[in-house]
Amino acid sequence: MTQIFLSVAAILGGLSVAVGAFATHALREQISKRSLEIFETGARYQMYHALALFLVALLISRTEFPQPLLVASGWLFIIGIAIFSGSLYALSLTGIKSLGALAPLGGVAFLAGWGALAFAAWNLKL
Repeated sequence: MTQIFLSVAAILGGLSVAVGAFATHALREQISKRSLEIFETGARYQMYHALALFLVALLISRTEFPQPLLVASGWLFIIGIAIFSGSLYALSLTGIKSLGALAPLGGVAFLAGWGALAFAAWNLKL
């Protein structure tokens, strides 16, 4: 899991930088200011949770056996990025308002990931 989560964290972090730059340079004149803010929120949360995934990978690497809660936390961060950030990107680019209804589901995945990480950290023996 360590290699998977480290690799995915690096990819998602790099993509966050790329989509942020894309928003700043290519979208600024193409979409409304509000849509740009929504897009940038997706990129920001993607970066936050790519870093959280990196932390989870490091914690897993420090344990003899991967704790199920750490593994769950990592997957929940990945799912949260896909749903939360993905829906905000799609909403910004298409203007389809119903896509905004998906973002809270991604937010729930983020919260569950942080909760799983908290429980795992409480029981972590480093």
